[in-house]
Amino acid sequence: MNKLFIQLLESRHITDDFLHPEYKNLTDPYLIPDMEKVVARIKKAIKKNEHILIYGDYDVDGVTASTLMEEALTLAGVNPENITIMLPDRFADGYGMSPKIIPKAKGTNTTLVVTVDCGSSNHDIINELNVLKIDTIVTDHHECPETLPEALAIINPKRKDQDIPDALKNLAGVGVAFKLAEALRNANLIQAGQEKWLLDLVLIGTICDNMLLTGENRILGYYGIKVLSKTRRRGLRELMRVAGVQPDHITSESIGFQLGPRLNAAGRLDTAELSLNLLRTKSPTEAATLTAKLENLNESRRTEQRAATNEIATRYKDAPNTLPVIIETGSWHEGILGIVAGHLVEDYHRPAFVLTELEGDILKGSGRSFGDFNLAEALNHAKDSIIGGGGHAGAAGVKLYKKELTSFKKQINDYYESLHLKDQDKYFVTTADLYTEVAKDFTLDFLDDLRLLEPYGAGNEEPILCLQNANILQVKHMGTNGRHLCLNLKSKDGKNIKCIAFSAPEKWFNLYNDENYDFTIKPIENYWNGVRSIEARLLDIKPSTIS
Repeated sequence: MNKLFIQLLESRHITDDFLHPEYKNLTDPYLIPDMEKVVARIKKAIKKNEHILIYGDYDVDGVTASTLMEEALTLAGVNPENITIMLPDRFADGYGMSPKIIPKAKGTNTTLVVTVDCGSSNHDIINELNVLKIDTIVTDHHECPETLPEALAIINPKRKDQDIPDALKNLAGVGVAFKLAEALRNANLIQAGQEKWLLDLVLIGTICDNMLLTGENRILGYYGIKVLSKTRRRGLRELMRVAGVQPDHITSESIGFQLGPRLNAAGRLDTAELSLNLLRTKSPTEAATLTAKLENLNESRRTEQRAATNEIATRYKDAPNTLPVIIETGSWHEGILGIVAGHLVEDYHRPAFVLTELEGDILKGSGRSFGDFNLAEALNHAKDSIIGGGGHAGAAGVKLYKKELTSFKKQINDYYESLHLKDQDKYFVTTADLYTEVAKDFTLDFLDDLRLLEPYGAGNEEPILCLQNANILQVKHMGTNGRHLCLNLKSKDGKNIKCIAFSAPEKWFNLYNDENYDFTIKPIENYWNGVRSIEARLLDIKPSTIS
């Protein structure tokens, strides 16, 4: 192994169990409550040739989970013609089970509903299904209310009424669906080993839902990369080709920044069924057509997103907002609100809600947070001001009447101040894993070893180095407006390193040749005309701590 990589393993206390996790060490799916009941009900559905309706969600986690559940049931023996998938419309239905499921279930003679990535809080709709003698199996990973719906079974590792292993509590919705597939395998309904082909979906959904990539998800992600590299899905292969993702070089970055946004664009600007059909298609022609549609939608998403972000930035430049939680409203596309809120968090280091105006004097929006401020708890505190809302600690949706906006802002910010949170900026500090003046081991071998840590994500962040007391050989401005920066550095041992910073901070443009600084960098690979080389993404520059 590369010496620099060995130092990294030591600094992070990484063992061989993490580097090379074993599939057999996945947690027993039957440790999730109700799993035996679910397997028995699916056996009954297979025996009686019942119609099953899968109800999903419009984001990447929901779409991958819906696809996975359909394949798992088919592998278990359910007739594919007896399976219907229903996804909510982001704009008309919002998150969770829509009342539209009732006529849909009636129209398809459904006797069993299986949810993925939702359902834990849909008491009323599940009660309506019960009245119709339609059983509901909920598979979900969102926070559970104190009182659960009266479903036949609720497969959710976050249930508060049961003792569930911590290893399962960070699963994405697609991860929970996979545990059901494992249970069907253990019950000999799915041939052993066939469930592994579902791991490409688990990998994509888990990364795009920003779940912790340690423990159970480390194992799923590790083998997910192997499966995605040789995926059988024509749609995914075409999407990877168009996005420039090499099958033999799949990373969390290529999934999170190339595949994920394209799959998400459908649910944000059109209908998530475009992405669902892409994952399910067996036709090369349909795969190409759907991929082209997603590519166009993703470009539109980028344009809308930039316009909204720039509009808010202009407001803040003209009239700075000092409240601890940013809450902005405008006439923006619903599908981009969460992304814009995320950018505000990054730019201003504060939690943010971004709301758009709907008909009927209603505001609908998304929130993003970080650190110790839990959005789900904040919305509960502001429940008197909103029509409805909920989600995770770091991401949530909300709807309120326009007349309640002032009250909503006050209640959210009052709640933030009541927490007396301190030192929240620490969550944005870039901390290096290694500090070194010597860069001779900063090589392609180092990059190859780093791949053993993939996929990266929360709990397993991309490695960061601090190259100390390095000398600037050349400063070069790039891009149409010269906003990007390229530095050629020389380490103490004479190694040259090329560093890139996109949309670099203004202060970095005052650097000159032959100056020495400490450079915080992230190793990256440059692949051009068939030639590989190692470069670095520039994260921070500080005066050298070594004379």
